[in-house]
Amino acid sequence: MVRVSPAGPDAGPRGPLDGGALRRRARQGDVTFGTFLGMASVMAAEACAAAGPDWLLVDLEHGAGGEEQVSAVVPAAAAYGVPTLVRVESAARNRAGRVLDLGAAGVMFPRLQTGAEVDEALSHLRYPPEGDRGVATYNRACRFGLDPGALARASDEVLGVVQVESARAVANVEEMAANAGVDVLFVGPRDLSHDLGVPGDYSSPLFVSALEAVLAAARRHGKVAGTMVGDGASAARRAEQGWSFIAIASDVALLAGAAQAQLGEARGRS
Repeated sequence: MVRVSPAGPDAGPRGPLDGGALRRRARQGDVTFGTFLGMASVMAAEACAAAGPDWLLVDLEHGAGGEEQVSAVVPAAAAYGVPTLVRVESAARNRAGRVLDLGAAGVMFPRLQTGAEVDEALSHLRYPPEGDRGVATYNRACRFGLDPGALARASDEVLGVVQVESARAVANVEEMAANAGVDVLFVGPRDLSHDLGVPGDYSSPLFVSALEAVLAAARRHGKVAGTMVGDGASAARRAEQGWSFIAIASDVALLAGAAQAQLGEARGRS
């Protein structure tokens, strides 16, 4: 008689995919905190995952690395139970499809400004007939061909994050939020403040008004409002205001800030 161990083929799917858990948390209103990854270092990503965030995001728009790092970061972060998102460089179809095939739990699209742009970008997250994502099964997203049901589940599992980073996007935020595939409206504060003519002034009435417009649109359409802050205290304040998908700085900013603070303490006591 052949015995099948609990770790054998009847134990169910295993691996670094989050199975849509982050999207479900977002859709039920959970507040989640994450960190951007820009160092192109798998060990830095793993160290961030070990700290216990709800998600990590590989930044391919401004980060130091390319798509190849996604392949290594996804399992490294998943070893700590942390899903990986990816901010793609553009809304081009293949950019989203490649990182999803590598196991990304979701995709962040930068600098979208109209409802039509959102419609086109989000179509890249869904297989036909809902969208135009390329179909293949010999990838991590389908457990390398071992999970044929992955294709049918994908539309329900992929988190769609749309960035609001310009005055034009704020003006069109209602139509952007209306797309059923939008899970998160994410304000890029630096880009938005520059476009509004108040670079880095997050207390400016113009900037505050824009934030309020995005938050209100998210609430009206049942979406999650997200943004980036520089530290945990700021993240807690945003959460109190109703933001629930919050990035706390980036790996490189956290490292540089910690190093500067420690050096300052050392030199101040010498």
